Amino acid sequence: MEDTYKTTDNLPRSGAPRKISPRGVKMITRTVSKNPRTTRGDLVNDLQRDGTKVTKPTISNTLCRQGLKSCSARRVPLLKPVHVQARLKFAREHLDDPDEDWENVIWSDETKIELFGKNSTRRVWRTKNAELHPKNTIPTVKHGGGNIMLWGCFSAKGPGRLIRVKERMNGAMYREILSENLLPSARALKMKRGWVFQHDNDPKHTARATKEWLRKKHFKVLEWPSQSPDLNPIENLWRELKVRVAQRQPQNITALEEICMEEWAKIPATVCENLVKTYRKRLTSVIANKGYITKY
Repeated sequence: MEDTYKTTDNLPRSGAPRKISPRGVKMITRTVSKNPRTTRGDLVNDLQRDGTKVTKPTISNTLCRQGLKSCSARRVPLLKPVHVQARLKFAREHLDDPDEDWENVIWSDETKIELFGKNSTRRVWRTKNAELHPKNTIPTVKHGGGNIMLWGCFSAKGPGRLIRVKERMNGAMYREILSENLLPSARALKMKRGWVFQHDNDPKHTARATKEWLRKKHFKVLEWPSQSPDLNPIENLWRELKVRVAQRQPQNITALEEICMEEWAKIPATVCENLVKTYRKRLTSVIANKGYITKY
């Protein structure tokens, strides 16, 4: 064949020609790069106005060839400039802390676990590894609700206590939870003298009465940047717990609570240890991402 044509440049191409011209491809790629929430229907209409009639699957295939795929937008906390700066400050200040310091932290948080149900999603066009770019995420604000609410803590040595919060939590209830569970967790985890307690900046945690209670108990508290779930390794444990619980398919709230407790206790200490051991990577990721939410 090459002898006949002398070159491969002008060989007849197999298959049907592309339905969207190079100019059209450039146009729709630019559109979704500017606004990743553009729908395939919008792009079909844009091309139709330009004189090209195509179907939605053609749009998908064309963008796929450009390295863009339709994905569910990640839900991330809404970050204001002040949050971004606080996150960068935290990451830079702690970047050179020795691993032993992080091993002496008790990490804590609340989470809700649903018996059934799916959260609504929204799709965006993005390239690989760009799921956490601000344009490709859905900002969320924390709110109550859900089937059961849990409070838990852990350290590099393993899971601490996990308890169900049966009523809407307020400051007084939070202090009661800490009073009954924080010190017993520290003892069970054999924390070294001078251990540090981490919790986020939820108003119940930062209330004057709570701060005063922690001060009177002589608990050292890690200063924390708001809107930073990616900096708290307990988020990875919550994910682990939710996967384990879902696999067991609880059929009612009582079973859900029991299974949560059983599966939490089964999380290996090595999982906890590895989460803390790699903490510096979280800090470098935040700095590399200029303070925005990172993968966790």
